[in-house]
Amino acid sequence: MAGSPGRRELGLRDLTLFALSCVVSARWMPLAAHAGPGSIALWLLAALFFAAPLTVAAAALVAKYPKAGGLYLWTREDFGPWHGFFGAWVYWIGIAVLFPTAVMLFARVGFSLLGPDLAALGDRRPYLLAATLALIWIALGANLIGLKVGKWAENLGALATVAIVLVLVGAAWLVSARRGSATPLHIVPAWSWGTVSFWAAIAYATSGMEGPAMMAGEVRDPERTMRRAGWIATGLAAALYISATTAFLVVLPPDQIGELNGYANVTNSAGLLLGATWLSPLIAVLVLISGIGFVGGLGTATSQLPFAAAADGLLPKAFGRLHPRWGTPHVSILALGLVASFLLVVYQLGDNMRAAYDELMSLMVITGFLPYLYIFGSAWKAGKRLSSVSGLAVTVLALVCATVPPDGITNVWLFEGKLAAGTLAAMVSAWVVYQRRRSP
Repeated sequence: MAGSPGRRELGLRDLTLFALSCVVSARWMPLAAHAGPGSIALWLLAALFFAAPLTVAAAALVAKYPKAGGLYLWTREDFGPWHGFFGAWVYWIGIAVLFPTAVMLFARVGFSLLGPDLAALGDRRPYLLAATLALIWIALGANLIGLKVGKWAENLGALATVAIVLVLVGAAWLVSARRGSATPLHIVPAWSWGTVSFWAAIAYATSGMEGPAMMAGEVRDPERTMRRAGWIATGLAAALYISATTAFLVVLPPDQIGELNGYANVTNSAGLLLGATWLSPLIAVLVLISGIGFVGGLGTATSQLPFAAAADGLLPKAFGRLHPRWGTPHVSILALGLVASFLLVVYQLGDNMRAAYDELMSLMVITGFLPYLYIFGSAWKAGKRLSSVSGLAVTVLALVCATVPPDGITNVWLFEGKLAAGTLAAMVSAWVVYQRRRSP
């Protein structure tokens, strides 16, 4: 049976900030602003019909299964060993795919700190990939030495995310007072096949509440603390995403906000108008801190899945070992970093950097959403019927939308081929590993 791999270090404050660092990522804000003011309505819909039901489901499942292991434990107990392993495996792969797409933006922001002459290096693939790899390992390394230290990376990351939004909103208010909004804020989303995959990404951006739930074995009074932290973090997440997206659009129109360069675009424009040259480097530093907390938080939570599976003999025993000094599932954390690094590199083959980024985004959504079929199925069994129906409906819709190529993809067959290959690889590898470990 899965047990707790560590001490109960997390109280309400820590778990709320941990949850906020898992749910809210600064990487989604310029992406939403680039898509236009319709994103504001999408944030509201995602919060109501996916994030809130997921919070209800996570709290109910922590109450039902108050041990470490999270998704793996819930699914194993409700649907059987194979489904438990499959859900945990695919979720783990999904997080490994998420890391490169998220950290690539954080790395690009980091290059903007180097001044106008060196900032352009962030547009060159070798430099951007090297910086992305470095940030992945810095974030995971902070949590390798234990939650007593690692939790501060998540706490600072969550606080940095809040600070980013507050600074952006303040700057946007001053810009609006001086020359009005750059974008008419018509929030009804415009239909386009080229943006359907983005709708799925918005829903995925509000996910993550299952992350802190996986840390039940590390939490003091897990049922009560998870419920309170979940609602606080969910409300804050929706407010932060909507506020930041609006601030971006007040400063610049959508077509001038890059998905990877959006922070530099907006802060340079606002700083120039307001005479605040310090604005851009301040936001860049905050985004980097936020990114380290985001990757570290998800990496730490996700490491619980291989740990629990190893305890049941479904993965090599090394995944179930704790570091003799730090008491962390270090093999699980290191393996996650290695897979994320491999995917970052291999998806660059045969495509330009922009297409590779879009392919990873779609694969991230598919592998990320498949396990929610199990989470909301377990929530149904726990008696949370309304939340389960709402969450399952959004999950199925998101899986379908993620298969539609976004605007800018010129080689549709290569896009769909890589997407299919990545999805099949995740599913088939789960079956192969499970059968080998179950064989006498």
